Amino acid sequence: MRRARSRPESGTPPRLPLDEAHELWGLHLWGDGLFGIDDAGALTLRPTGPAGPAVAVGPVVEQAIAAGLTTPLVLRFPQLLAWRIDALCGAFDAALAEFGVAGGTYRPVYPLKVNQRRPVVEALVEAGRPRSLSVEVGSRAELHAALALDLAPDAMVVVNGYKDRATLELAILGARAGRRVVVVLEKLFELDALLAAYEQADPGPLPEIGLRARLYARGAGKWWKSTGVTAKFGLTTTALLSAVDRLDRAGRLDLVRMLHFHIGSQVPEIRRFKTAFREAARMYARLRARGVPLEILNLGGGLAVDYDGSRTASDASMNYSLQEYANDAVFLVDEVCREENVPFPMLVSESGRALTAHHALLITDVIGTIEADPPAEDEPVSPDAPRVLREMAHLAANITAKNYREYFHDAVLLRDEMITLFNVGLVGLADRARVQGHFWRVCRAALRFARRERVPSEEFEQLERALDEKFVCNFSVFQSVPDHWALGQLFPIVPVERLREPPRRSATLVDITCDSDGEIARFVDPQLVRDHLALHAPADDRGRPYRLAVALVGAYQDVMGDMHNLFGTPAEADVIVEGGVPRIREARPGDSAARALELSGWDPAELTKRLAAALDARVGSGALPAGERDAMLDRWRRSLARSTYLLP
Repeated sequence: MRRARSRPESGTPPRLPLDEAHELWGLHLWGDGLFGIDDAGALTLRPTGPAGPAVAVGPVVEQAIAAGLTTPLVLRFPQLLAWRIDALCGAFDAALAEFGVAGGTYRPVYPLKVNQRRPVVEALVEAGRPRSLSVEVGSRAELHAALALDLAPDAMVVVNGYKDRATLELAILGARAGRRVVVVLEKLFELDALLAAYEQADPGPLPEIGLRARLYARGAGKWWKSTGVTAKFGLTTTALLSAVDRLDRAGRLDLVRMLHFHIGSQVPEIRRFKTAFREAARMYARLRARGVPLEILNLGGGLAVDYDGSRTASDASMNYSLQEYANDAVFLVDEVCREENVPFPMLVSESGRALTAHHALLITDVIGTIEADPPAEDEPVSPDAPRVLREMAHLAANITAKNYREYFHDAVLLRDEMITLFNVGLVGLADRARVQGHFWRVCRAALRFARRERVPSEEFEQLERALDEKFVCNFSVFQSVPDHWALGQLFPIVPVERLREPPRRSATLVDITCDSDGEIARFVDPQLVRDHLALHAPADDRGRPYRLAVALVGAYQDVMGDMHNLFGTPAEADVIVEGGVPRIREARPGDSAARALELSGWDPAELTKRLAAALDARVGSGALPAGERDAMLDRWRRSLARSTYLLP
């Protein structure tokens, strides 16, 4: 692997006009007006929203480093959370006004599962208090956190997921504490436990009840299989009516306030929502007609984020706008309610991805590059050299635009023959290296000629991928962008600086874990999914770090990341802008080696004790000078306290 500082580009690189630079990096497509490029070619971000001031990302990173943090680094911009809440609520306000829904209301609900990090949740709650931002939980641990949040007095705590008796008792405790808790029934078997818990509760307020309907309508995208009539969660129509009857007989029907449904995450097609909105609205209206005192229609999640900027129904995009989503929800629900002569419900949605994705930016350094063998020099080959070497050198010296296909195929055959001869001892190691060097000369020349063709063949597309460099980045794919590894999720990636400099290198990104899956080899593009990223040489004439920013990582990545190789959570910095000037409000170091070990069941103190015993034995045997023992233990302890990632 080449270190990133070993190959600076020579000379002064050309500068792209700003409009060409924006077009090249596609910031205007996926950035929602947040990202830009300044005159110096640096990446900028508007931390308060598209109408706010732009700040250069690079100096913010330097602030974080000056505060004692190291890369990889997650920059969080809490003001963007407030912007997203305002945008979501504003879209529904506009829709309610446009369609004349008198008294209609909308309330955002944040699902904690999307990102349970305390700074994220507390920033959302603070920003959303004027709109009575509510929260949704799917486990007892999340319910503990939710009940202790400083929510608005009329905000809800929606309890989804499978629930045991302990969870129901905790929900009742929350209602006693003055919270508006809504327990959503997912399956009929939960009803017995719910009724028993309510019957045995002390006198006082009880949680309201929600019913989760399993709609016929299905979502689209990567999570479509989790919806429809075979979904994991939700009550079928038969089960729904059975639950209503049983609640009525138990005298608890008056507590039923919410109808809930969910058609998946990152739903790219608006027509899927339209079908679901109409079906759910009809179900709401018919249940109202049966005497169920429903007041709330919970639209669930699924509101997408346009990761690739294509504005299409691809898995990484969305073919609708936020306003179109709100308009369709309000219009279709209102249309059904008017037809059925029932009151318009309070609309809520659990749009966690749409609220949080934009607020976080992952910064990583390129620490080196991995390349295919370098091509051999064009030097004479001795007549006594092995035939495969002489013939490969001839191909490399004589390849042209007219014969490149033939010569490339011949080179592949010669390369394979050389390996066979080497394995039986008829070619030496030095000659093997020279054959490979001339082979790469043929490949690079053939690829240059193939790129001139209007329709390049598949074999040369594969060759181009093989010749792409691998930029080694100081982070873990499994920790920081696990959805890319597990689901092929795309995330926009751009350099932090040099954006007005034409990129001359073609690369994929590999992390520092000991796993071949630790690679990013799919990149956003408005027309297709690219298998390489155009980048610069990792070092410039001033030897500055070459840093990349991975955008839109605020949803799910923090909580889905794992501890592969014991690489823990990276450092974090909360950045706010005041008077147009960015400052770090809070800096949080990443996991130390000791913390990562603890999370896997290791006791750092016990490990230190074992090492000390081993050193004492070495001292006792005379193999280690007594004076070195304490110094070695001190180095050990300092190493335990440092980041798990590579240090500068």
